[in-house]
Amino acid sequence: MRISVLVRLTAATAAIAIAIPALSKDAATKAARYGTFGIDQTARQAGVKPGDDFWTYANGGWAAKTEIPADKGSAGFGSILSDEAEVNVRKILDDMAANPAQYGATGKQVGDFYASWMDTAGIEAKGTAPLKPYLAKIAAVNDLSGLQTLFATVGYASPVGIGIIPDLADPTRYTAAAGQGGLGMARDNYLLPGEKYDGYRKAYRAYIQQIQELAGIPDASAKADAIMALETAMAKEQWSPEQSRDIAKLNDPQPLAGLEKKAPEFDWALLLKTSGLDSSPTVLMTQNTALTAMGKLLVATPLQTWKDYLAFHFVSDHATFLPKAFDDAQFNFFSKTLSGVQVQRDRWKRGIQLMNGSLGEAVGQIYVAKYFPPAAEAQMGELIENLREAYQQRISGSTWMDDATRKAALVKLAAFEPRIGHPVRYVDYSSLKVERGDLLGNAMRSGEFEQQLQLSRFPKPVDRSLWDMTPQTVNAYYNPLSNQITFPAAILQPPFFDPNADPAVNYGAIGAIIGHEMGHGFDDQGSQFGPTGKFENWWTPAASTAFKGSTGALAAQYDQYEPVPGTKINGKLTLGENIGDLGGVEAAYTAYKIYQQKHGKAPVIGGLTGDQRFFLAYAQAWQSKRREALARQLLLTDPHSPAMFRVNGILRNVDAWYAAFDVKPGDKLYLPPEKRVHIW
Repeated sequence: MRISVLVRLTAATAAIAIAIPALSKDAATKAARYGTFGIDQTARQAGVKPGDDFWTYANGGWAAKTEIPADKGSAGFGSILSDEAEVNVRKILDDMAANPAQYGATGKQVGDFYASWMDTAGIEAKGTAPLKPYLAKIAAVNDLSGLQTLFATVGYASPVGIGIIPDLADPTRYTAAAGQGGLGMARDNYLLPGEKYDGYRKAYRAYIQQIQELAGIPDASAKADAIMALETAMAKEQWSPEQSRDIAKLNDPQPLAGLEKKAPEFDWALLLKTSGLDSSPTVLMTQNTALTAMGKLLVATPLQTWKDYLAFHFVSDHATFLPKAFDDAQFNFFSKTLSGVQVQRDRWKRGIQLMNGSLGEAVGQIYVAKYFPPAAEAQMGELIENLREAYQQRISGSTWMDDATRKAALVKLAAFEPRIGHPVRYVDYSSLKVERGDLLGNAMRSGEFEQQLQLSRFPKPVDRSLWDMTPQTVNAYYNPLSNQITFPAAILQPPFFDPNADPAVNYGAIGAIIGHEMGHGFDDQGSQFGPTGKFENWWTPAASTAFKGSTGALAAQYDQYEPVPGTKINGKLTLGENIGDLGGVEAAYTAYKIYQQKHGKAPVIGGLTGDQRFFLAYAQAWQSKRREALARQLLLTDPHSPAMFRVNGILRNVDAWYAAFDVKPGDKLYLPPEKRVHIW
């Protein structure tokens, strides 16, 4: 099983990143999908000064006419591409159903799993019967050993999560790792004062009771009070999201004796054995003080309360695989109350996400064959190399970095490994047992399959060919433990990748985001890893001090922004992504200048210079709206800033933007040159 902090370590993800080739002769004769040259001029808002609010200048017209769909928490380009990917995956699943012989055993697995999801009549007929064997296991627990056995068993909640990641000291091998977990809501929802958060807590308490009542668990009200009190106590001891970004503090490898000394209440030998990781000589004890506190809570809390906690979470975590009343209850709290989504998504769409999560690479292999043109891979490679050259120029010309650190940074840049489109080898799902009429069982066996897959890899050297996203995922990521940047196939399409668009648009919209992914290698977290992915210091003290000064100034800027009344951006939590955005747009602008050196100066198009088109495209790439409830939740946990501030907060630090739009003192976004932050 994975734990949240380890996911952040192994895949520092950022939204949407794609390729931009040069215009070919054929492309020049074809129309761009958006507008005449790649920018949607109707999305802009007249009367807004670029220097006052550039996001609204570029996107205000779109925002005014765009309604967030009732079944979503947000709207924007990311949603458009995700919807298109779902439609394409549905075509694959429909074809599997119509031509099962063509797809063999894997096709039958996918078809049977999907059919078990879509069989709502069968799910209703079974009622709560599928829950009984799992709840019986919880009921049979009579001591702390039995309790901890379930803590370490796939499918059950736990205050401590155990999994594997590449060893920070030697990323060619795996190590076991443990960290905090087990909360039903984001940590700060339990702790923050105010009417909004009081409402969330009241609604969660009611949801705990409702789920137990639906499952036929007696004395649900009193148990809900106890579970709520337990989770609140856990939240008070857990690390905040920004604390959990401190790699040095997370890096606490311990032998078994060290674990037993720091958190003696846990039976670590039992937890590791049950997890299949007892052969690991050390365990990375992330969020160590929280685990120490969880141990004290383990013995201070009545066993029955822990059992009630496990039962509630098992039912809640698997509510989507149960009758409609369970599914609706889960939606009403987590999506409607916490995120403001009004309507449940169509069942087939949720089924697509289930297939992507359980048999994702099996579906992805077919998706790539149908929807990923080989030419896109070559075009993507060309763009990445342009961005690499741009970073090389910017690092070489850095005024704050000394020679020794600059040399090390260039070594790391040269070692970047891009992966484009799809894995070179796909996961073999042949050992996963799927039964057409057993949805909950299929979901549990899928989790167990993933656990066994991880354990099969544990004794072996780390396989650098593995992917953390499927090809049909609309996203991209950087992995600091392997120094790899990865761009799945689903992202390589309009509106982000358009071979018929003006190069300025492509470099601004997508080049900046590819630059963002590369920039993660040099953000406040990625900069602590060397060219091979080893956690090591390659900075001189002087360079480190200068870097922290600039990044601290950027964090301070973001601390002042208030996207939702009463809730500001957390500059420390979002620092890595903001560094990626700033470095990404400046590197992409340099790459665009490199492009012009090779192909000639950009003409004026539609009354816009090349530089103006570049920055407008960057702003329109972050064309996004969120419901207030979702925005509030994401401000507590999401390391990405809201879209408006990924534009306005970044561009006010970019000198070329000032020149492109004649931004002057007195404009709301204006920063004096000495206040502008330049990192990469």
